Amino acid sequence: MDKGTMTIKLPINIEDLLHRRTVESERIEYKEGWNPESILRTLCAFANDFHNLGGGYVVIGVAEQNGQPVMPPVGLLPEQIDAIQKEILNLGNAAIRPSYHPLTATYEVQGKTILVLWAPGGETRPYKAKTSLGNKADWAYYLRKHTSTVKASGEDERELLTLAATVPFDDRYRQNATLNDLSAYLMRDFLQDIGSELLTEARDLDMETLGRRMNVVGGPTEAVFPKNVGLLFFNEHPEQFFPATQIDVVYFPEGAGGDRFEEKIFKGPLARITQDALTYINNLYLKEGVIKHADRPEAERFWNFPLAAIEEAVVNAVYHRSYEIREPIEIRIDGNELVVLSFPGPDRSIRLEDLQAGKAVSRRYRNRRIGEFLKELDLTEGRSTGVPKILRVMRANGSPKPEFETDDERSYFLIRLPIHQAFVEPEIPTTPEVTGEVTGEVTGEVTDDMIRLLMLMEGEMTRRELQAKIGLKHDEHFRETYIKPALNAGFIAMTVPDKPQSRLQKYRLTDLGKQVLATKDKP
Repeated sequence: MDKGTMTIKLPINIEDLLHRRTVESERIEYKEGWNPESILRTLCAFANDFHNLGGGYVVIGVAEQNGQPVMPPVGLLPEQIDAIQKEILNLGNAAIRPSYHPLTATYEVQGKTILVLWAPGGETRPYKAKTSLGNKADWAYYLRKHTSTVKASGEDERELLTLAATVPFDDRYRQNATLNDLSAYLMRDFLQDIGSELLTEARDLDMETLGRRMNVVGGPTEAVFPKNVGLLFFNEHPEQFFPATQIDVVYFPEGAGGDRFEEKIFKGPLARITQDALTYINNLYLKEGVIKHADRPEAERFWNFPLAAIEEAVVNAVYHRSYEIREPIEIRIDGNELVVLSFPGPDRSIRLEDLQAGKAVSRRYRNRRIGEFLKELDLTEGRSTGVPKILRVMRANGSPKPEFETDDERSYFLIRLPIHQAFVEPEIPTTPEVTGEVTGEVTGEVTDDMIRLLMLMEGEMTRRELQAKIGLKHDEHFRETYIKPALNAGFIAMTVPDKPQSRLQKYRLTDLGKQVLATKDKP
Protein backbone atom coordinates (compact mmCIF):
# COMPACT_ATOMS: atom_id res chain seq x y z
CA MET A 1 0.00 0.00 0.00
CA ASP A 2 1.13 3.55 -0.72
CA LYS A 3 2.94 4.96 2.29
CA GLY A 4 1.40 8.40 1.86
CA THR A 5 -2.08 6.90 2.02
CA MET A 6 -1.25 5.14 5.27
CA THR A 7 -0.24 8.38 7.01
CA ILE A 8 -3.36 10.43 6.13
CA LYS A 9 -5.18 11.58 9.28
CA LEU A 10 -8.48 13.32 9.97
CA PRO A 11 -9.16 16.37 12.18
CA ILE A 12 -10.42 14.23 15.06
CA ASN A 13 -9.06 12.61 18.19
CA ILE A 14 -9.30 8.89 17.42
CA GLU A 15 -9.70 7.84 21.08
CA ASP A 16 -12.54 10.32 21.57
CA LEU A 17 -14.20 9.03 18.40
CA LEU A 18 -13.93 5.37 19.37
CA HIS A 19 -15.37 6.04 22.81
CA ARG A 20 -18.02 8.49 21.54
CA ARG A 21 -16.82 11.35 23.71
CA THR A 22 -17.33 14.04 21.07
CA VAL A 23 -19.53 12.35 18.45
CA GLU A 24 -23.02 10.99 19.13
CA SER A 25 -23.66 7.27 18.69
CA GLU A 26 -26.02 7.83 15.75
CA ARG A 27 -23.11 9.37 13.83
CA ILE A 28 -20.79 6.36 14.21
CA GLU A 29 -21.05 2.88 12.76
CA TYR A 30 -18.58 0.09 13.58
CA LYS A 31 -17.81 -2.69 11.10
CA GLU A 32 -15.69 -5.71 11.92
CA GLY A 33 -14.84 -6.13 8.26
CA TRP A 34 -15.55 -4.77 4.80
CA ASN A 35 -19.24 -5.11 3.90
CA PRO A 36 -19.64 -2.95 0.76
CA GLU A 37 -23.45 -3.02 0.43
CA SER A 38 -24.10 -2.13 4.06
CA ILE A 39 -21.37 0.51 4.18
CA LEU A 40 -22.57 2.02 0.89
CA ARG A 41 -26.05 2.60 2.36
CA THR A 42 -24.59 4.12 5.53
CA LEU A 43 -22.39 6.48 3.51
CA CYS A 44 -25.46 7.52 1.52
CA ALA A 45 -27.36 8.18 4.77
CA PHE A 46 -24.52 10.25 6.25
CA ALA A 47 -24.25 12.22 2.98
CA ASN A 48 -27.99 13.02 3.16
CA ASP A 49 -27.47 14.31 6.72
CA PHE A 50 -31.22 14.43 7.29
CA HIS A 51 -30.94 16.22 10.66
CA ASN A 52 -28.00 18.48 9.75
CA LEU A 53 -25.78 16.82 12.34
CA GLY A 54 -22.66 16.89 10.17
CA GLY A 55 -22.66 13.42 8.59
CA GLY A 56 -20.84 10.62 10.37
CA TYR A 57 -18.05 8.06 10.58
CA VAL A 58 -17.70 4.41 9.57
CA VAL A 59 -14.98 2.59 11.52
CA ILE A 60 -13.81 -0.57 9.73
CA GLY A 61 -11.83 -3.14 11.67
CA VAL A 62 -13.71 -2.72 14.96
CA ALA A 63 -16.49 -5.12 15.95
CA GLU A 64 -19.65 -3.94 17.67
CA GLN A 65 -21.60 -5.50 20.52
CA ASN A 66 -24.81 -3.97 21.88
CA GLY A 67 -23.97 -0.69 20.22
CA GLN A 68 -20.48 -0.49 21.77
CA PRO A 69 -17.10 -0.99 20.09
CA VAL A 70 -15.29 -4.18 21.05
CA MET A 71 -11.67 -3.65 22.07
CA PRO A 72 -9.03 -4.50 21.11
CA PRO A 73 -9.89 -4.01 17.42
CA VAL A 74 -9.99 -6.91 14.99
CA GLY A 75 -7.92 -4.77 12.64
CA LEU A 76 -7.22 -4.94 8.91
CA LEU A 77 -4.23 -6.07 6.87
CA PRO A 78 -2.46 -3.49 4.67
CA GLU A 79 -3.54 -5.24 1.46
CA GLN A 80 -7.17 -5.21 2.67
CA ILE A 81 -7.04 -1.47 3.28
CA ASP A 82 -5.63 -0.78 -0.16
CA ALA A 83 -8.39 -2.85 -1.82
CA ILE A 84 -11.12 -1.24 0.31
CA GLN A 85 -10.00 2.29 -0.55
CA LYS A 86 -10.03 1.50 -4.27
CA GLU A 87 -13.51 -0.03 -4.02
CA ILE A 88 -14.81 3.00 -2.05
CA LEU A 89 -13.60 5.24 -4.87
CA ASN A 90 -15.42 3.12 -7.45
CA LEU A 91 -18.61 2.92 -5.38
CA GLY A 92 -18.62 6.69 -4.90
CA ASN A 93 -18.68 7.11 -8.68
CA ALA A 94 -20.93 4.22 -9.73
CA ALA A 95 -23.20 3.34 -6.79
CA ILE A 96 -24.15 6.76 -5.33
CA ARG A 97 -25.95 9.56 -7.17
CA PRO A 98 -24.70 12.28 -7.30
CA SER A 99 -21.14 11.03 -6.89
CA TYR A 100 -19.93 11.12 -3.32
CA HIS A 101 -16.56 10.31 -1.74
CA PRO A 102 -15.82 10.11 1.99
CA LEU A 103 -12.41 11.04 3.40
CA THR A 104 -10.44 8.03 4.63
CA ALA A 105 -7.65 7.57 7.16
CA THR A 106 -5.87 4.71 8.87
CA TYR A 107 -5.02 4.54 12.58
CA GLU A 108 -3.01 2.23 14.80
CA VAL A 109 -5.10 1.29 17.85
CA GLN A 110 -3.82 -1.24 20.40
CA GLY A 111 -1.45 -2.71 17.84
CA LYS A 112 -4.09 -3.08 15.10
CA THR A 113 -4.69 -1.01 11.96
CA ILE A 114 -8.22 0.30 11.45
CA LEU A 115 -9.74 2.33 8.61
CA VAL A 116 -11.97 5.34 9.37
CA LEU A 117 -14.32 6.77 6.73
CA TRP A 118 -15.41 10.34 7.41
CA ALA A 119 -18.65 11.08 5.55
CA PRO A 120 -19.63 14.76 6.00
CA GLY A 121 -23.06 15.97 5.00
CA GLY A 122 -23.05 16.28 1.23
CA GLU A 123 -23.17 19.53 -0.74
CA THR A 124 -25.58 18.27 -3.42
CA ARG A 125 -28.12 16.24 -1.48
CA PRO A 126 -30.34 14.29 -1.64
CA TYR A 127 -28.26 11.22 -2.50
CA LYS A 128 -29.43 7.84 -3.78
CA ALA A 129 -27.54 4.57 -3.46
CA LYS A 130 -27.93 1.19 -5.11
CA THR A 131 -30.02 -1.21 -3.04
CA SER A 132 -27.58 -3.98 -4.00
CA LEU A 133 -24.43 -4.23 -6.07
CA GLY A 134 -26.03 -6.35 -8.81
CA ASN A 135 -26.28 -5.11 -12.40
CA LYS A 136 -30.06 -4.57 -12.26
CA ALA A 137 -30.25 -3.10 -8.78
CA ASP A 138 -32.79 -0.45 -7.81
CA TRP A 139 -31.85 2.90 -6.30
CA ALA A 140 -33.13 4.31 -3.00
CA TYR A 141 -32.63 7.18 -0.57
CA TYR A 142 -31.17 6.28 2.81
CA LEU A 143 -31.04 8.15 6.08
CA ARG A 144 -30.11 7.61 9.72
CA LYS A 145 -32.73 6.74 12.33
CA HIS A 146 -31.00 6.77 15.69
CA THR A 147 -28.10 4.32 15.27
CA SER A 148 -29.48 2.54 12.19
CA THR A 149 -29.41 3.18 8.44
CA VAL A 150 -32.87 2.85 6.89
CA LYS A 151 -34.46 3.35 3.51
CA ALA A 152 -36.33 6.66 3.34
CA SER A 153 -40.03 6.31 2.67
CA GLY A 154 -43.24 8.29 2.87
CA GLU A 155 -43.02 11.60 4.70
CA ASP A 156 -39.28 11.26 5.36
CA GLU A 157 -38.56 10.84 1.64
CA ARG A 158 -40.71 13.85 0.75
CA GLU A 159 -38.94 15.95 3.38
CA LEU A 160 -35.55 14.75 2.20
CA LEU A 161 -36.37 15.86 -1.33
CA THR A 162 -37.15 19.36 -0.08
CA LEU A 163 -33.57 19.56 1.18
CA ALA A 164 -32.22 19.32 -2.38
CA ALA A 165 -29.42 21.83 -2.83
CA THR A 166 -30.12 23.17 0.66
CA VAL A 167 -26.85 23.20 2.54
CA PRO A 168 -26.72 24.76 6.03
CA PHE A 169 -25.21 28.24 6.03
CA ASP A 170 -22.06 27.26 7.93
CA ASP A 171 -21.24 24.52 5.39
CA ARG A 172 -21.58 26.72 2.28
CA TYR A 173 -18.73 28.15 0.21
CA ARG A 174 -17.81 31.81 0.72
CA GLN A 175 -17.18 33.04 -2.79
CA ASN A 176 -15.96 36.50 -1.77
CA ALA A 177 -13.15 34.92 0.27
CA THR A 178 -9.94 33.11 -0.68
CA LEU A 179 -7.72 30.50 0.93
CA ASN A 180 -5.53 33.36 2.16
CA ASP A 181 -8.37 34.30 4.52
CA LEU A 182 -7.82 31.09 6.47
CA SER A 183 -5.14 31.01 9.18
CA ALA A 184 -2.94 27.92 9.18
CA TYR A 185 -1.86 28.87 12.71
CA LEU A 186 -5.44 28.79 14.01
CA MET A 187 -6.09 25.50 12.22
CA ARG A 188 -3.00 23.88 13.75
CA ASP A 189 -3.93 25.33 17.14
CA PHE A 190 -7.34 23.63 16.88
CA LEU A 191 -5.78 20.28 15.94
CA GLN A 192 -3.47 20.55 18.94
CA ASP A 193 -6.35 21.40 21.28
CA ILE A 194 -8.32 18.30 20.28
CA GLY A 195 -5.28 16.00 20.14
CA SER A 196 -5.60 15.13 16.44
CA GLU A 197 -2.84 13.12 14.78
CA LEU A 198 -3.34 15.31 11.72
CA LEU A 199 -1.27 17.95 13.55
CA THR A 200 1.98 16.09 12.77
CA GLU A 201 1.28 16.48 9.03
CA ALA A 202 -0.35 19.90 9.07
CA ARG A 203 2.87 21.94 8.92
CA ASP A 204 3.85 20.23 5.65
CA LEU A 205 0.48 20.57 3.92
CA ASP A 206 -0.53 23.46 1.68
CA MET A 207 -3.65 25.38 2.67
CA GLU A 208 -5.92 23.70 0.12
CA THR A 209 -4.94 20.19 1.22
CA LEU A 210 -5.19 21.00 4.92
CA GLY A 211 -8.50 22.79 4.36
CA ARG A 212 -9.98 19.85 2.46
CA ARG A 213 -8.80 17.40 5.12
CA MET A 214 -10.54 19.51 7.78
CA ASN A 215 -13.53 20.00 5.46
CA VAL A 216 -13.39 23.79 5.70
CA VAL A 217 -12.52 24.19 2.01
CA GLY A 218 -14.49 22.99 -0.99
CA GLY A 219 -15.10 23.27 -4.70
CA PRO A 220 -13.15 21.99 -7.71
CA THR A 221 -9.39 22.58 -7.86
CA GLU A 222 -9.81 25.42 -10.34
CA ALA A 223 -12.29 27.24 -8.05
CA VAL A 224 -11.47 26.55 -4.40
CA PHE A 225 -13.29 28.52 -1.72
CA PRO A 226 -13.28 28.52 2.09
CA LYS A 227 -16.48 27.40 3.77
CA ASN A 228 -18.27 29.73 6.15
CA VAL A 229 -17.42 27.52 9.12
CA GLY A 230 -13.72 27.79 8.26
CA LEU A 231 -13.89 31.58 8.26
CA LEU A 232 -15.83 31.62 11.53
CA PHE A 233 -13.25 29.48 13.36
CA PHE A 234 -10.00 30.06 11.49
CA ASN A 235 -9.99 33.74 10.55
CA GLU A 236 -8.81 36.40 13.02
CA HIS A 237 -11.62 38.79 12.04
CA PRO A 238 -14.70 36.79 10.99
CA GLU A 239 -16.86 39.90 11.54
CA GLN A 240 -15.56 41.22 8.20
CA PHE A 241 -17.51 38.41 6.51
CA PHE A 242 -20.31 38.00 9.07
CA PRO A 243 -21.19 41.35 10.71
CA ALA A 244 -22.02 41.24 14.42
CA THR A 245 -20.13 38.00 14.95
CA GLN A 246 -19.33 38.96 18.52
CA ILE A 247 -20.34 38.44 22.14
CA ASP A 248 -21.29 41.52 24.17
CA VAL A 249 -21.09 41.22 27.96
CA VAL A 250 -22.93 44.06 29.73
CA TYR A 251 -22.99 44.52 33.51
CA PHE A 252 -25.50 46.82 35.25
CA PRO A 253 -24.20 47.49 38.79
CA GLU A 254 -27.31 49.55 39.61
CA GLY A 255 -29.76 47.19 37.91
CA ALA A 256 -31.06 47.25 34.35
CA GLY A 257 -32.78 50.60 34.98
CA GLY A 258 -29.63 52.24 36.35
CA ASP A 259 -27.66 55.02 34.73
CA ARG A 260 -24.37 53.17 34.67
CA PHE A 261 -23.20 50.00 32.94
CA GLU A 262 -19.96 48.23 32.05
CA GLU A 263 -19.53 46.67 28.60
CA LYS A 264 -16.96 44.29 27.14
CA ILE A 265 -17.13 43.22 23.47
CA PHE A 266 -15.43 40.03 22.29
CA LYS A 267 -14.58 39.70 18.59
CA GLY A 268 -12.51 37.08 16.80
CA PRO A 269 -12.65 33.35 15.97
CA LEU A 270 -15.71 31.65 17.44
CA ALA A 271 -13.91 29.25 19.78
CA ARG A 272 -11.71 32.02 21.17
CA ILE A 273 -14.45 34.54 21.88
CA THR A 274 -16.61 31.85 23.48
CA GLN A 275 -13.84 30.83 25.85
CA ASP A 276 -12.70 34.42 26.52
CA ALA A 277 -16.21 35.64 27.32
CA LEU A 278 -16.75 32.78 29.77
CA THR A 279 -13.38 33.41 31.44
CA TYR A 280 -14.18 37.12 31.74
CA ILE A 281 -17.55 36.44 33.39
CA ASN A 282 -16.04 33.85 35.71
CA ASN A 283 -13.26 36.19 36.87
CA LEU A 284 -15.33 39.34 37.35
CA TYR A 285 -18.91 38.45 38.13
CA LEU A 286 -19.13 35.03 39.75
CA LYS A 287 -19.10 34.82 43.54
CA GLU A 288 -19.19 31.86 45.89
CA GLY A 289 -21.28 31.88 49.05
CA VAL A 290 -20.53 29.77 52.14
CA ILE A 291 -22.89 29.06 55.03
CA LYS A 292 -21.63 27.19 58.06
CA HIS A 293 -24.10 25.11 60.07
CA ALA A 294 -23.81 24.38 63.77
CA ASP A 295 -25.35 20.90 63.43
CA ARG A 296 -22.94 19.53 60.81
CA PRO A 297 -19.27 19.96 59.89
CA GLU A 298 -19.80 20.51 56.16
CA ALA A 299 -20.35 24.08 55.04
CA GLU A 300 -22.98 24.81 52.40
CA ARG A 301 -21.38 26.24 49.24
CA PHE A 302 -23.13 27.80 46.28
CA TRP A 303 -22.62 30.42 43.56
CA ASN A 304 -24.54 33.52 42.57
CA PHE A 305 -24.63 31.98 39.07
CA PRO A 306 -23.17 28.48 38.48
CA LEU A 307 -20.50 28.57 35.76
CA ALA A 308 -21.61 25.29 34.15
CA ALA A 309 -25.09 26.72 33.48
CA ILE A 310 -23.59 29.90 31.98
CA GLU A 311 -21.31 27.81 29.76
CA GLU A 312 -24.23 25.84 28.39
CA ALA A 313 -26.31 28.98 27.78
CA VAL A 314 -23.49 30.82 25.97
CA VAL A 315 -22.37 27.84 23.89
CA ASN A 316 -26.02 27.18 22.98
CA ALA A 317 -26.21 30.73 21.64
CA VAL A 318 -22.96 30.37 19.65
CA TYR A 319 -24.13 27.02 18.24
CA HIS A 320 -27.68 27.96 17.29
CA ARG A 321 -27.64 31.65 16.38
CA SER A 322 -27.82 32.72 12.75
CA TYR A 323 -24.67 34.27 11.34
CA GLU A 324 -26.74 35.86 8.58
CA ILE A 325 -28.48 38.11 11.13
CA ARG A 326 -26.69 41.31 12.12
CA GLU A 327 -27.25 40.95 15.84
CA PRO A 328 -24.58 39.94 18.37
CA ILE A 329 -24.97 37.50 21.22
CA GLU A 330 -25.66 39.60 24.31
CA ILE A 331 -25.04 38.59 27.91
CA ARG A 332 -26.62 40.93 30.48
CA ILE A 333 -25.78 40.72 34.18
CA ASP A 334 -27.25 42.60 37.13
CA GLY A 335 -28.02 41.99 40.79
CA ASN A 336 -30.97 39.75 40.00
CA GLU A 337 -30.17 37.69 36.91
CA LEU A 338 -27.83 36.74 34.08
CA VAL A 339 -29.48 36.76 30.65
CA VAL A 340 -28.17 35.32 27.35
CA LEU A 341 -29.90 36.67 24.25
CA SER A 342 -29.39 35.44 20.68
CA PHE A 343 -31.16 35.60 17.32
CA PRO A 344 -33.23 33.92 15.97
CA GLY A 345 -35.23 31.64 18.25
CA PRO A 346 -35.54 27.84 18.32
CA ASP A 347 -37.09 25.91 15.45
CA ARG A 348 -40.89 26.09 15.27
CA SER A 349 -41.08 22.34 15.74
CA ILE A 350 -40.00 22.87 19.37
CA ARG A 351 -42.79 23.72 21.81
CA LEU A 352 -41.90 26.30 24.46
CA GLU A 353 -43.46 24.18 27.22
CA ASP A 354 -41.18 21.28 26.22
CA LEU A 355 -38.23 23.65 26.28
CA GLN A 356 -39.10 24.86 29.78
CA ALA A 357 -39.30 21.25 30.96
CA GLY A 358 -36.01 20.27 29.33
CA LYS A 359 -37.71 17.79 27.01
CA ALA A 360 -37.34 19.59 23.68
CA VAL A 361 -35.49 17.84 20.85
CA SER A 362 -34.78 19.72 17.64
CA ARG A 363 -35.55 17.90 14.42
CA ARG A 364 -32.93 19.77 12.45
CA TYR A 365 -29.91 21.86 13.40
CA ARG A 366 -29.10 25.28 11.94
CA ASN A 367 -25.29 24.97 12.11
CA ARG A 368 -24.18 21.38 11.70
CA ARG A 369 -20.46 22.18 11.31
CA ILE A 370 -20.24 24.75 14.11
CA GLY A 371 -21.68 22.15 16.46
CA GLU A 372 -19.13 19.63 15.26
CA PHE A 373 -16.18 21.92 16.06
CA LEU A 374 -17.62 22.92 19.45
CA LYS A 375 -18.01 19.25 20.38
CA GLU A 376 -14.41 18.48 19.42
CA LEU A 377 -13.30 21.32 21.72
CA ASP A 378 -15.45 19.92 24.58
CA LEU A 379 -17.46 23.14 24.65
CA THR A 380 -20.72 21.26 24.20
CA GLU A 381 -21.75 17.67 24.86
CA GLY A 382 -23.98 17.10 21.88
CA ARG A 383 -27.47 17.52 20.56
CA SER A 384 -30.31 18.59 22.87
CA THR A 385 -28.21 18.36 26.07
CA GLY A 386 -27.84 22.08 26.82
CA VAL A 387 -31.23 22.93 28.31
CA PRO A 388 -31.48 19.80 30.51
CA LYS A 389 -27.98 20.48 31.83
CA ILE A 390 -28.86 24.12 32.65
CA LEU A 391 -31.91 22.92 34.59
CA ARG A 392 -29.87 20.28 36.40
CA VAL A 393 -26.97 22.60 37.32
CA MET A 394 -29.22 25.41 38.56
CA ARG A 395 -31.16 22.93 40.71
CA ALA A 396 -27.95 21.48 42.19
CA ASN A 397 -26.74 25.00 43.06
CA GLY A 398 -29.98 25.75 44.91
CA SER A 399 -30.81 28.49 42.40
CA PRO A 400 -34.29 29.42 41.19
CA LYS A 401 -35.47 27.67 38.04
CA PRO A 402 -34.09 29.16 34.80
CA GLU A 403 -36.47 30.60 32.23
CA PHE A 404 -36.47 30.17 28.44
CA GLU A 405 -38.23 32.74 26.32
CA THR A 406 -39.05 33.35 22.66
CA ASP A 407 -41.91 34.91 20.68
CA ASP A 408 -44.47 33.49 18.27
CA GLU A 409 -42.27 34.40 15.30
CA ARG A 410 -39.25 32.72 16.95
CA SER A 411 -37.25 35.87 16.21
CA TYR A 412 -35.10 35.58 19.36
CA PHE A 413 -34.13 33.19 22.13
CA LEU A 414 -33.50 34.29 25.70
CA ILE A 415 -32.14 32.22 28.57
CA ARG A 416 -32.65 33.81 31.99
CA LEU A 417 -30.60 32.54 34.95
CA PRO A 418 -31.92 34.05 38.23
CA ILE A 419 -29.35 34.83 40.93
CA HIS A 420 -29.17 32.55 43.99
CA GLN A 421 -31.48 33.92 46.67
CA ALA A 422 -28.63 34.27 49.17
CA PHE A 423 -27.09 36.96 46.93
CA VAL A 424 -30.26 39.02 46.49
CA GLU A 425 -29.94 42.54 47.89
CA PRO A 426 -33.41 43.33 49.27
CA GLU A 427 -34.84 46.77 48.71
CA ILE A 428 -35.10 47.99 52.27
CA PRO A 429 -37.52 50.87 52.79
CA THR A 430 -36.20 53.87 54.59
CA THR A 431 -37.34 54.08 58.20
CA PRO A 432 -38.65 57.42 59.48
CA GLU A 433 -36.27 58.92 61.98
CA VAL A 434 -37.60 59.02 65.53
CA THR A 435 -36.94 61.84 67.95
CA GLY A 436 -37.35 61.83 71.69
CA GLU A 437 -36.16 59.39 74.26
CA VAL A 438 -35.32 55.85 73.37
CA THR A 439 -37.66 53.52 75.18
CA GLY A 440 -36.46 50.57 77.17
CA GLU A 441 -38.35 48.26 74.78
CA VAL A 442 -36.35 49.43 71.77
CA THR A 443 -32.99 49.49 73.46
CA GLY A 444 -33.66 46.02 74.78
CA GLU A 445 -33.65 44.70 71.17
CA VAL A 446 -30.29 46.26 70.36
CA THR A 447 -27.56 43.65 69.90
CA ASP A 448 -23.88 43.97 70.64
CA ASP A 449 -23.17 43.76 66.89
CA MET A 450 -25.43 46.76 66.28
CA ILE A 451 -23.70 48.79 68.98
CA ARG A 452 -20.31 47.88 67.55
CA LEU A 453 -21.39 49.05 64.10
CA LEU A 454 -22.89 52.31 65.38
CA MET A 455 -19.79 53.14 67.40
CA LEU A 456 -17.54 52.78 64.35
CA MET A 457 -19.59 55.03 62.10
CA GLU A 458 -18.07 58.42 61.28
CA GLY A 459 -20.19 60.62 59.05
CA GLU A 460 -21.17 58.88 55.80
CA MET A 461 -19.38 55.59 55.10
CA THR A 462 -19.53 52.92 52.38
CA ARG A 463 -20.27 49.30 53.15
CA ARG A 464 -16.68 48.35 52.36
CA GLU A 465 -15.31 51.00 54.74
CA LEU A 466 -17.54 49.74 57.56
CA GLN A 467 -16.73 46.11 56.81
CA ALA A 468 -13.00 46.86 56.88
CA LYS A 469 -13.30 48.64 60.24
CA ILE A 470 -15.08 45.66 61.76
CA GLY A 471 -12.54 43.30 60.18
CA LEU A 472 -14.88 40.90 58.33
CA LYS A 473 -14.04 39.40 54.93
CA HIS A 474 -17.32 37.67 54.08
CA ASP A 475 -19.68 40.20 52.42
CA GLU A 476 -22.88 38.24 52.97
CA HIS A 477 -22.22 37.66 56.67
CA PHE A 478 -21.53 41.38 57.21
CA ARG A 479 -24.74 42.39 55.45
CA GLU A 480 -26.89 39.87 57.32
CA THR A 481 -25.39 40.43 60.77
CA TYR A 482 -24.71 44.16 60.81
CA ILE A 483 -26.16 46.24 57.97
CA LYS A 484 -29.64 44.75 57.54
CA PRO A 485 -30.57 44.59 61.27
CA ALA A 486 -29.39 48.19 61.81
CA LEU A 487 -31.35 49.38 58.75
CA ASN A 488 -34.48 47.52 59.82
CA ALA A 489 -34.27 48.98 63.32
CA GLY A 490 -33.87 52.48 61.90
CA PHE A 491 -30.50 53.08 63.55
CA ILE A 492 -28.73 53.77 60.22
CA ALA A 493 -30.01 55.00 56.86
CA MET A 494 -28.92 54.91 53.23
CA THR A 495 -27.70 58.11 51.60
CA VAL A 496 -29.25 56.98 48.28
CA PRO A 497 -32.42 55.24 49.53
CA ASP A 498 -34.17 55.01 46.13
CA LYS A 499 -31.25 53.00 44.67
CA PRO A 500 -30.13 50.44 47.27
CA GLN A 501 -27.46 49.00 44.93
CA SER A 502 -26.00 52.32 43.80
CA ARG A 503 -22.21 52.43 43.57
CA LEU A 504 -22.48 55.79 45.44
CA GLN A 505 -24.35 54.20 48.34
CA LYS A 506 -23.21 55.12 51.83
CA TYR A 507 -24.65 54.77 55.33
CA ARG A 508 -25.08 57.31 58.14
CA LEU A 509 -26.34 57.32 61.71
CA THR A 510 -29.96 58.37 62.22
CA ASP A 511 -31.09 60.42 65.18
CA LEU A 512 -32.48 57.18 66.62
CA GLY A 513 -29.09 55.52 66.21
CA LYS A 514 -27.39 58.42 67.97
CA GLN A 515 -29.85 58.15 70.85
CA VAL A 516 -29.18 54.41 71.13
CA LEU A 517 -25.47 55.14 71.43
CA ALA A 518 -26.12 57.78 74.09
CA THR A 519 -28.01 55.31 76.30
CA LYS A 520 -25.43 52.53 76.07
CA ASP A 521 -22.35 52.13 78.19
CA LYS A 522 -19.38 52.52 75.94
CA PRO A 523 -16.56 50.03 76.53
